[in-house]
Amino acid sequence: MGHGTNRVEDMSSPNNGTAATATAGGETIVEIHSVCLPPKKTAFQKLKKRVADVFFPDDPLQRFRNQTWRNRVILGLQSLFPIFTWGSHYDLKLFRSDVVSGLTIASLAIPQGISYAKLANLPPIVGLYSSFVPPLIYAVLGSSKHLAVGPVSIASLVMGSMLSESVSSTQDPILYLQLAFTSTFFAGLFQASLGLLRLGFLIDFLSKATLVGFTAGAAVIVSLQQLKGLLGIVHFTGKMQFIPVMSSVFNHRSEWSWETIVMGMCFLSILLTTRHISMRKPKLFWISAAAPLASVIISTLLVYLLRSKTHAISYIGHLPKGLNPPSSNMLYFSGAHLALAIKTGIITGILSLTEGIAVGRTFASLKNYQVNGNKEMMAIGFMNMAGSCTSCYVTTGSFSRSAVNYNAGAKTAVSNIVMASAVLVTLLFLMPLFYYTPNVILAVIILTAVIGLIDYQAAYKLWKVDKFDFFTCMCSFFGVLFVSVPLGLAIAVGVSVIKILLHVTRPNTSEFGNIPGTQIYQSLGRYREASRIPGFLVLAVESPIYFANSTYLQERILKWTREEETRIKENNGTTLKCIILDMTAVSAIDTSGLEAVFELRRRLEKQSLQLVLVNPVGTVMEKLHKSKIIDALGLSGLYLTVGEAVADLSSTWKANGQP
Repeated sequence: MGHGTNRVEDMSSPNNGTAATATAGGETIVEIHSVCLPPKKTAFQKLKKRVADVFFPDDPLQRFRNQTWRNRVILGLQSLFPIFTWGSHYDLKLFRSDVVSGLTIASLAIPQGISYAKLANLPPIVGLYSSFVPPLIYAVLGSSKHLAVGPVSIASLVMGSMLSESVSSTQDPILYLQLAFTSTFFAGLFQASLGLLRLGFLIDFLSKATLVGFTAGAAVIVSLQQLKGLLGIVHFTGKMQFIPVMSSVFNHRSEWSWETIVMGMCFLSILLTTRHISMRKPKLFWISAAAPLASVIISTLLVYLLRSKTHAISYIGHLPKGLNPPSSNMLYFSGAHLALAIKTGIITGILSLTEGIAVGRTFASLKNYQVNGNKEMMAIGFMNMAGSCTSCYVTTGSFSRSAVNYNAGAKTAVSNIVMASAVLVTLLFLMPLFYYTPNVILAVIILTAVIGLIDYQAAYKLWKVDKFDFFTCMCSFFGVLFVSVPLGLAIAVGVSVIKILLHVTRPNTSEFGNIPGTQIYQSLGRYREASRIPGFLVLAVESPIYFANSTYLQERILKWTREEETRIKENNGTTLKCIILDMTAVSAIDTSGLEAVFELRRRLEKQSLQLVLVNPVGTVMEKLHKSKIIDALGLSGLYLTVGEAVADLSSTWKANGQP
């Protein structure tokens, strides 16, 4: 076949897939297969397929095909509102399970809502507002059965730290509240837009390593911030960096309150103990779930009973009763701080979206059902947009509450409705009971919640598996700890982008050898038994060939060639005749890559060396054919496998009397 037949065939050809044999002196050596071009497609067909692969990998319209108009309407409603999917099958048995789980997570959501609002420098009541409206909206739009919605520590911290850099929550509380609601609106708008435009892959730039480091750094900062409440300090820094916080702690030793410290340490011990028990014995989940609310009740009673004997323990004070007041009139769409609100909204939106989807998918995998990422983005986005108009700040799925929800036996999103109903009762009738709730118990609840965010085991695994990922993790961790929360995240994302650029611009290339007794060719560096083939240099490129790496790859291959020729001279080996380039892993090529291949062939030809390409994939093969590179390589310049190339070329040289 290598002696006069072109091995490039069209898929539409009737003899597609044919094979021939390479022969030497009448003896059959190996079967040589044709390298086929992909099926012919128009430019529109290619664009349509590419858009579908990028934006619609799940083919969302498939279920609508071959359906009546009535069924399409029903399917459309189920697609937009997942509650219609399971609502028709809902029964009393499911409701009983959801009531138990809903009331259980409500006991955790109420104290956490108040605590996280203070973490964001917002009035405590806003945390309860945020535990009422968003869960109701998510129950209708969300696709997860176990996600428990409400305020979370990381988003609260980021919002508080970013807004506090420009606006004081104490000196200008109205403006601060306006910016918080506006940031929430833009967070929701950004999240919903990602879902509607199916651009969820953008959040993948927050790698696992980045999130591990960022979450741990933020958890440390959150914990240090709670020293204000745990020690009873009145004058405390508003900065979020490690050094200013620790300086503020020790510079205000005169404000430390031993009564506050004793109460805080007692309840911290209780909450950590209950958390440890629930982790060791998951069936006792209700202990850690009920502990925060029980701690709030007991500590409130203690402060109330001791109010006449000590004034050292500060407490929340008055909280207004009633439903969420409308806040659409407080949205801040013009003015000097609009850019700050947009930036805060986008960053908190990305973080909360990443956390919510990750939590939802975690529990979905445990129960073997699917969570649609784009639907989740839209649900969380619309939830936050509606929340911004009803006095709520950024909310998402909380891991701690979702874990309790799962362990409590939640069956559907109705558990969120039950939780919201419990919060509603609290807002309408129980708010005066929180008057004497001490601030120290809120600090303790936050401390207990964020300790679990420091995943040292994940960091150790990064160190063992990928040192660069560990470096990214540490950049994120120390950036958050010593620079600032948003800049720490930006540094980590920047390091991740650099890693991507390094992989793209400096792709891996390796030299292959033959495993004796087989037609298999593998890396000489990985397989000790693999051996070089005299007269051949077999190289593999393990990335697409783009403008960003085409020059590097060309120079790298020429360097491999020079090194191989030097090695041959030193060992008096067989003269190098052919460079085989295995393109199996080259998934794409652009015009710069094509030029590089053409130039490489020309430069090797000047050195009396032949360039052979092996197994280019469909789109690469098509571009090589259209650019006439296949014609330039000649009849024996393209093969399906390395083994066939070596066998055919060797037999050709032998037939021509070449050594």
